[in-house]
Amino acid sequence: MIDLYTAATPNGHKVSIVLEELGLPYTVHALSFDKKEQKSPDFLKINPNGRIPAIVDRANGDFAVFESGAILIYLAEMTGKLLPADPKGRSVALQWLMFQMGGIGPMQGQANVFFRYFPEKLQGAIDRYQHETRRLYEVLDTRLQDVEYLAGEYSIADIATFPWVRGYEWSGVPVDGLTALQRWMATMEARPAVQRGLLIPERTDDESVVKGAQAMLIR
Repeated sequence: MIDLYTAATPNGHKVSIVLEELGLPYTVHALSFDKKEQKSPDFLKINPNGRIPAIVDRANGDFAVFESGAILIYLAEMTGKLLPADPKGRSVALQWLMFQMGGIGPMQGQANVFFRYFPEKLQGAIDRYQHETRRLYEVLDTRLQDVEYLAGEYSIADIATFPWVRGYEWSGVPVDGLTALQRWMATMEARPAVQRGLLIPERTDDESVVKGAQAMLIR
């Protein structure tokens, strides 16, 4: 049994989607940002960085894993699914996973901050992060012109990337002309496990809290 500590953010959705895809039993612990539950002493024992998502694998000696990319790798390796077994295929999947972790997440997260939340409209910062996010989308589009999924086969790289890219409108970043990326997004949206994972946890009544979390939790 997996305990999932999460919120309705792109990084949280990565893990709920992968758990749904793998069919693993799990219990959801939705953390409230307005109550600062992610900074509580009990949660800091699970994730010293005080951010979601995190899991505790009760079947493996209450083993805690934090950082969304590390969680995806752990669960994929544990089950032998969603990560190619051969060294080259595995490397390709991990390269695209790291592309999301080091590129899409930070850049789109900052686009959210400056476009949606920062008290001053700093157009230079808005332009910088929106343009860089669009450039990264173009990299994805070029890749997806040649393959159906980022690693060739469906993998944790797709699961990590989709919850972020689907929020392009909220970030103010167009996807016009990126036909391969749009095709991939439609394919991802059609997967039943993805649909279920995006509903976990249930949204709070305070949408501003949720959206603020999406902007600030950029890793």
